[in-house]
Amino acid sequence: MIVLENLRKTYASPDRVSHALAGVSLHIKRGEIFGIIGRSGAGKSTLIRMLNLLERPTEGRVVIDGHDITAYGDAELRKFRQSVGMVFQHFNLLSSRSVLDNVCFPLRLAGVSRREQLERAREVLALVGLSDHADKYPRQLSGGQQQRVGIARALASKPALLLCDEATSALDPETTQSILRLLIDINRRLGLTIVLITHGMDVIRSVCDRVAVIDAGRIVEMGDVLDVFLHPQHPVTQSLLSESGMDAEGWRDMALDMEGTLLRLSFKGDSTLQPLLSRVSRDLEVDLSILQGSVGRIKDTPYGQLVVAVQGPAASTSRLPDVLRAHGVHCEELHK
Repeated sequence: MIVLENLRKTYASPDRVSHALAGVSLHIKRGEIFGIIGRSGAGKSTLIRMLNLLERPTEGRVVIDGHDITAYGDAELRKFRQSVGMVFQHFNLLSSRSVLDNVCFPLRLAGVSRREQLERAREVLALVGLSDHADKYPRQLSGGQQQRVGIARALASKPALLLCDEATSALDPETTQSILRLLIDINRRLGLTIVLITHGMDVIRSVCDRVAVIDAGRIVEMGDVLDVFLHPQHPVTQSLLSESGMDAEGWRDMALDMEGTLLRLSFKGDSTLQPLLSRVSRDLEVDLSILQGSVGRIKDTPYGQLVVAVQGPAASTSRLPDVLRAHGVHCEELHK
């Protein structure tokens, strides 16, 4: 659905030239939730604003459904933007207007009749669980409710694409999870493509299908969330995971005092829920010491990752990786 081709964005001042994006290429599939993660200043906000041309690239193309929107004139661009919803970090609601009128606002700008405005606004308020709050004002709502109004407003024009610019970073953890569950529900009910940017790996883990890691204006790693989380390749990705509590290297100090072969075992799907290690260790007569581990869910998929020290007869320990791989477990030998 969305193809970004070699996007570059340069800002020039009298004393310096800065490169916000330095040749970004991405393909985002129709109907998926795609996450873009990076630290402050990495270029992620500039990148997401390219998707509706709130920022124009210095070089490169943005192609959506086969149309190069970077070639659009003003009239074509205004029409295109009606098919793109955007949710902001700080809600950006009109404080002097009711919840219902906030949701109607983009429809009024688009020239929709008042009757149709009200009908559609009530429909999307029901979708986000705020039907009973239509006549309230933003100041009467909690932060999470205000963001739900922002989401309803973004959905009012029936967009094909929803952009979320740090949509949960101003919210507490519990409210963040409720908003993320809402985005998943919207994605599934409406088949809506969602692109979100964040600096939090927990947001990516909870909601996204695929992720791109951006650093210094470049995509340094990209793939399915499960693969990127369980097998991070780039130091930036590894650092972001470590900061979120998924420290891939935390086993090293404990391994210094351990004998035997060291393995990192990655489980996903059904194999995560099976007593596989206990069965295999009995069958092969090997002992397994867990040096580090995590078990949880990435979106809907159970996952687990363990670092273990394996002790036992050489013939058995050498067979263990192949036996586990036959059950769908990814095995990687580690070194102290």
